[in-house]
Amino acid sequence: MPELLLELFSEEIPARMQRRAAADLKALVTDGLVAAGLGYEAAVAYATPRRLALRVTGVPVRSKDVEEERKGPRVGAPEQAVAGFLKAAGLASLDEAEIVADPKKGEFYVARTKKPGREATAVLAEIVPSVVRAFPWPKSMRWGAASAEAGALRWVRPLHSILCTFGPETEEPDVVIVEVPGVASGNTTHGHRFHAPAALTVRRFDDYVDKLDKAHVVLDADRRKDIILHDARDRAFALGLELVEDEGLLEEVAGLVEWPVVLVGSFDKAFLQIPDAVIRSTIRANQKCFVLRDPATGRLAERFVLTANIEAKDGGKAIVAGNERVVRARLSDARFFYETDLKVPLETRLEKLKSVTFHEKLGTQLERVERIARLARELAPLVGADPDKAERAARLAKADLATEMVGEFPELQGHMGRHYAEKQGEDPEVAAAIEEHYKPQGPSDSVPTAPVSVAVALADKLDMLVGFWAIDEKPTGSKDPYALRRAALGVVRIVLTGAHRLGLLATLSPVMARLDRAIHATAGDAARGMDRPVKPDDDGVGGQASDLLAFLADRLKVQLREQGARHDLVDAVFALPGQDDLVLVVKRVEALGKFLETEDGKNLLAGTRRAANILRIEEKKDGRAFDGPVDPAKLVEPAERTLYDAIVTAKATAADAVAREDFAAAMTALAMLRAPVDTFFDAILVNADDRAVRENRLTLLNEIRAATLTVADFAKIAG
Repeated sequence: MPELLLELFSEEIPARMQRRAAADLKALVTDGLVAAGLGYEAAVAYATPRRLALRVTGVPVRSKDVEEERKGPRVGAPEQAVAGFLKAAGLASLDEAEIVADPKKGEFYVARTKKPGREATAVLAEIVPSVVRAFPWPKSMRWGAASAEAGALRWVRPLHSILCTFGPETEEPDVVIVEVPGVASGNTTHGHRFHAPAALTVRRFDDYVDKLDKAHVVLDADRRKDIILHDARDRAFALGLELVEDEGLLEEVAGLVEWPVVLVGSFDKAFLQIPDAVIRSTIRANQKCFVLRDPATGRLAERFVLTANIEAKDGGKAIVAGNERVVRARLSDARFFYETDLKVPLETRLEKLKSVTFHEKLGTQLERVERIARLARELAPLVGADPDKAERAARLAKADLATEMVGEFPELQGHMGRHYAEKQGEDPEVAAAIEEHYKPQGPSDSVPTAPVSVAVALADKLDMLVGFWAIDEKPTGSKDPYALRRAALGVVRIVLTGAHRLGLLATLSPVMARLDRAIHATAGDAARGMDRPVKPDDDGVGGQASDLLAFLADRLKVQLREQGARHDLVDAVFALPGQDDLVLVVKRVEALGKFLETEDGKNLLAGTRRAANILRIEEKKDGRAFDGPVDPAKLVEPAERTLYDAIVTAKATAADAVAREDFAAAMTALAMLRAPVDTFFDAILVNADDRAVRENRLTLLNEIRAATLTVADFAKIAG
């Protein structure tokens, strides 16, 4: 089958942009082919530091002819309508149109035209330039003499050439001439910048890959990653050490080299007095190198792994020496920062947080620390933590933000705080909470389980959520600049993992009220100069808390959906008033899910819906709700009396079971309604002629709905 080979050859493409750029190239070209009537079988894109490449197979050499039919006006229509039809259809006269008869509408004109297919090479000659000009780089530049001209080409780095060939595998492919001003096009590329800079003439993909490989270019990023990883592991093993693997760093390094050559460097053993995380961050950030670990001690070794982009004649000695010099300098800086930090107690650093703005509407970092400390103390008894320790940990949790080390390496926040706290004699639980309160930082991250850590982690995340809800800075669509979804999911995971019994509304409402008063008091200070007193918006606090609870419920749905639960069952439980205990919500959802898998559950759901549908129709007709008490004296048929007795018993039994938090027993109680409900609908005419009997029966239907509301709102259940 015919194959397209496209390469865009340029100066260095930043590693962080390569994967996305390859995906964009694939999407833009294949979308253009499909829009032009040219399908394809498969497409694969590649990226190296100097090129984007695309292989598309199964592209037909020509698009199909297309017959278009345009319906015109009726025969005998006004001349103006006929003229408009001829112009739109591209016809010279009505002689070129057909007359079609319609039994209902009569005769009308139809224009049938054939649009001939196009050669794939001609289509590609149009697609590729448009792709190049419209390429969605996050950042791009102009270059050369033409950069001053209007509409000058922009690319991430100067674009040097375009290779574009197309044709069947068994024939010599066509060279597609791509017209992009200032950029050469044809069937040539270049190998490694130093090892093989000369031009290479290629025919199709297999030939392209083979010649690049011989010219010291590994096209596939995943293959480069595999080479680096396995060579690094082998080098570590030969030294009796272990590679500290780092997927993010591996991805970045693979985007920095076209011909990976793994080497090992070393540094002074004295630097191992610095915490391992500091050494790793220093070497990773400054030199993009991996560190090695001694399996005997679990600590880092004084070795690191670097990846060169060249096979040096001296075996890489000069490259290693250069990296060692930089690593030594950076570790010297890190040791200075570390030793300087140790001289200043964490608590003393809190003063600096006064000058650090957390958010212009939510105050400074120190004000936030005070809020978190108070909330952590309040939460401590609910999660089994010592209130004094929880408050102490919360007060110190952000202190390391003012240290030299975290200023240099922000990713070490929390970790350095714990380390400094331990060195300065803080309680081990307090020190651990300083680090763990940031957890979980993603769906795969572990959650804190130590009580003090749980109290501070929940306080930190709830303060974040409450604060941004108070100033109406909620996530919208895909935008979540403050990572509030992650914070909410963190709350959900911490609460469920530890089975912590928190009434979230009871927890959130006073926190919101305090923050609301603080915000309005600040606004009031500014307003007093203009004689405009500002009062706390106490009426809005309850609504904000309920809205935030709904947001947490959405995150709970995400969590439960990943575990296989149905989101509509979560809706059914949350629809009941006062459902702010996530542990109980999950228990209800699990019990409801199991119940609905039984025949009793399925039939009761169907009966409840039938009752609800009848009620909805009759309530609309009568203009009132049938939610009063049932009159037993007006139950004239055995089936309705039996149903009434069953509902009374089921409601009482289910309510008692719910009070004991035995939701399985509550579902068993509801299952008792299945047979009486079925019999009722089989034997009873709800809309009886006697008005009093009819209204009493409708009230009885409402009691079915009321009975199920002891455990969930069945109206929210899908299916």
